[in-house]
Amino acid sequence: MKFSEHLAFLREQEGLLQKDLAKALGISLHAYQRFEYGEQEPRLAVLAKLADFYDLSLDALVGRHRSVRVTALLENTAGREGLCAAHGLSLYIETPRHKILFDMGPGDEFLSNAEALGVDLTAVDLAVLSHGHDDHGGGLAAFCRVNDHAPIYLHRSAFGPYYILSDDRDPAYIGLPLGLEEFRDRFIFTDREMVIDRELTLFAEPPAVFDAMAASGRLAEKVGTGFQPDAFRHEQNLLIRAAGRTVLVAGCAHRGVVNILTAAKSKLGEYPDVFFGGFHLFQLPEGEAASDKLIDETGRALLPGKTVYYTGHCTGTYAYDRLQAILGQRLRPLTGGMTADIGEGEIKEVE
Repeated sequence: MKFSEHLAFLREQEGLLQKDLAKALGISLHAYQRFEYGEQEPRLAVLAKLADFYDLSLDALVGRHRSVRVTALLENTAGREGLCAAHGLSLYIETPRHKILFDMGPGDEFLSNAEALGVDLTAVDLAVLSHGHDDHGGGLAAFCRVNDHAPIYLHRSAFGPYYILSDDRDPAYIGLPLGLEEFRDRFIFTDREMVIDRELTLFAEPPAVFDAMAASGRLAEKVGTGFQPDAFRHEQNLLIRAAGRTVLVAGCAHRGVVNILTAAKSKLGEYPDVFFGGFHLFQLPEGEAASDKLIDETGRALLPGKTVYYTGHCTGTYAYDRLQAILGQRLRPLTGGMTADIGEGEIKEVE
C-alpha cells in the first residue's frame, strides 16, 4: 500500500474527514489533500504530528515494518467472510527489505483474496515456489500476468513429472501446469542452497534425521514408463532473518518438518522463532497405530526450543489435534486471511 493510500486508510478507519486531519495538523485542507492524492509527501514535522495523532511510530505510519509479517492469502480454509478457500497454499510476507509471495495456490483464487485483504501484488519484489506440485504452483502464470517484474525462485527440479498414485485409479499428474515457457526469463533456478541476501536463504534436501517419508507414500515421480517414490529434491524452504527474529517457511514439508527444522537450526545456531507451512500428515490413515505413532513422534520431536508453529493445508485436522495435545499453544492454525506479525518483542495475530 502506498503512503498516500495508507493515510486515507488510517483516516477512514477513524471515521474522519480530510478537513478533520487538516485542522489537527494546522494546515489547509488543500495541503492535506495533496498528501492523500500522492501529489506531495509531508515534511518530518508534519509526519511527527500525524504519528502522534494516530498514536503510531513513524515506521508504522509510513507502512515500514520493523517486523516480519505473514498473511495467508490462500489456504484450505477461509478465516474471513468473502475469501476463497482451495486445497493449496499462498503466503504474502513482508520484511523490512522485501515484499514476498511464497507459493501461488492451485489457480487464481489468491488474486481476489489479495485484493480483499488489501495486498498489492504488483509491489511484490520476489516470489518463491516451494515445490513442483500444482496446489502450490498452479497460480504461477496468474501471478506473472499481474506482476511483471518480480523474479521467481524455484528449484531446478520443480518442472518434473510428479504424480499421485491410487489403488483404484490411474496415476494422476500433480506437477506444474504446462505452458509456462513465456515466463521462463523470470525464473531463477536454485539447488541445495541459495543465499539471496542478508535476510533470505533458500535451502533444499535437509538431512534425514527423522523418518517422515511414510506420510507421503502415495506421491511419485515418473521415470520412463514407471514410477518411483518422490524423493522431493524439488522442495525448498525459505529461512528469514529480519527484525531480530527468525522465520522458517515451508510449503508441505514432505521431507519432514523435523528434518527441515533441524537443518534451519544448523544454519542459525538455534531453532527459528516461528514456522509457517504444512506438515503433510493428512494422507495418513486416521486411527491406525503406525499413523498415530508417526504423528506423536513428530510432535515430541518438535518440542525442543521455542518455535511457534502455524500450520494447516496438508497437515490435516486429525494430525493437528494430536499434535496440539503435545505442543499446546505453540501450535496454531494457519487459515486463509490470517496475519501474524513477528516483531522483536512478541508474535501478534493481526485482525
